[in-house]
Amino acid sequence: MNAMQRAQGRTAGTMGAGAAGTAAAAGKGRILVLDDDRLVLATVAHGLTQAGYEVIDADNGDDAILLAREHRPELALLDIRMEGKTGFDVAEYLRDVCHIPFMFLSAFSDEATTAKVEALGAVAYLVKPLDVGKIVPTVDAVLARLRAGGRGLPAAPPSAAASGAALPQDVVAMAIGVVMHRYSLTRERAWQRLQRLAQEQGLSLEQQALRLVQAVEELARGAQD
Repeated sequence: MNAMQRAQGRTAGTMGAGAAGTAAAAGKGRILVLDDDRLVLATVAHGLTQAGYEVIDADNGDDAILLAREHRPELALLDIRMEGKTGFDVAEYLRDVCHIPFMFLSAFSDEATTAKVEALGAVAYLVKPLDVGKIVPTVDAVLARLRAGGRGLPAAPPSAAASGAALPQDVVAMAIGVVMHRYSLTRERAWQRLQRLAQEQGLSLEQQALRLVQAVEELARGAQD
């Protein structure tokens, strides 16, 4: 079976199994997920589908490129180190040929990896282990920023990514993503809700956003314990 046949078979299976999720995904967007660990791949794909996204998945770089060309996702979530084409190879293709933004989900945060991530222009960089409760708000925030004409969230350095902490300039965007996901709101409605919460608490928008992001992180850590 060649790469095209594998990709078509896996896509049909993913979309067929998630028919309800696909129907609900019309307003959320299409996401490509690449990871050679099938358990991680299934977990991330399921979490994003449950959050309302249409997900296409691949466990190798060749299939990921074929799927990206065929289905034109709005965003790609890429593992980095794999046999054959790496996540970096796929990212270069997405950037130069498909013009599709991408973010990395990787267990590696060494200096060389971080430098390559920044050079490629990733919109975000999250370091494993992560749960979907952290990935989904980041995806929400990245897509909200991209659709608004921005570049998405900058790739975070390892210290911030490993702890799940947002950089100061990203806290508001992250909080908006959290509110969008939790209350099924549009970006504008989520922004208004965050502003109202800040006013009610007598806080600045940045302070309220930071409190919200930190609360989500605490809940995620508690669920893992």
